[in-house]
Amino acid sequence: MLAFDFPRVIRSAVPRRLIRTSDGDTPVVEQPIRMVSVDTPEKAGYAGLPTTAQLKLDRTRTRLTDGTFDNMIPDGLRDHLLSRLTADAAERHIAAGNRATAFFEALQERRLTKPSGTRRRTAVIPTGELIDRYGRLLAYLAPWFDGDGDPVPPRDHPDRRTFNLDMVAAGWGAMFLIYPSLPRDPDLKLLVEDAETAWNERRGAWAEFGEDLLLAYEYRACIKLGDRKLPDPKAAVEDAYQRICVDVRDLRVVGEFGYHEVPPSRRLWIWKDDLSQAREDLKLPD
Repeated sequence: MLAFDFPRVIRSAVPRRLIRTSDGDTPVVEQPIRMVSVDTPEKAGYAGLPTTAQLKLDRTRTRLTDGTFDNMIPDGLRDHLLSRLTADAAERHIAAGNRATAFFEALQERRLTKPSGTRRRTAVIPTGELIDRYGRLLAYLAPWFDGDGDPVPPRDHPDRRTFNLDMVAAGWGAMFLIYPSLPRDPDLKLLVEDAETAWNERRGAWAEFGEDLLLAYEYRACIKLGDRKLPDPKAAVEDAYQRICVDVRDLRVVGEFGYHEVPPSRRLWIWKDDLSQAREDLKLPD
């Protein structure tokens, strides 16, 4: 690519400390990767330690009941959030984030170890939008089988699964489908089925921390709504809810505030700016 969208490249610029030169045409880049289609609970780095984060969630709870967000957040979503904004919501969410990280690290250790005891490399499969607004590569991750005493398993073999799918199936990450970075059929069907099983059987995070655990995207939204400085409630709501939810079962658009009506295993998300193109590409009903 010789011509590019400069503003987008600027947003995706790699810090100098993450790049070194191997030779004149081979830079080596340490590239942050955002695993697509999965959203794991946040750790303390996102909103502070549990006590700090809980103060923000408590402010959100107060604002949901004192009229601050009246005529902005519908009653259905308000009641859904209030049922999850418990006195220990931040502590449970951050604990779930730590457990999800530990599970992912153990998953890598197991699946990247060859029968010989040596290490496999990791396959990185970019998809969809490629680079997000934070400069992270959007991709699927999976073990790399080099065929040298480590043959590639059949396509339907468990060892061919991506780490993204494994995290969803184990219940340590909620399914997080965001257009246009969507898996193709039959991979989409497999992901939805595994997500549904994880939710119905309350696996992973739901098993250890309760089915009322704030999902990561709910937690992030509530943290924004509970910001200490709130000069413009409407702007805060718009910032917290930038995506439209679609029911993947029938492609019904439920909007930015109706996602709670759809099981977590059936939610598909579209950025508001992408909705027009998504209607055409996904053939969404009017």
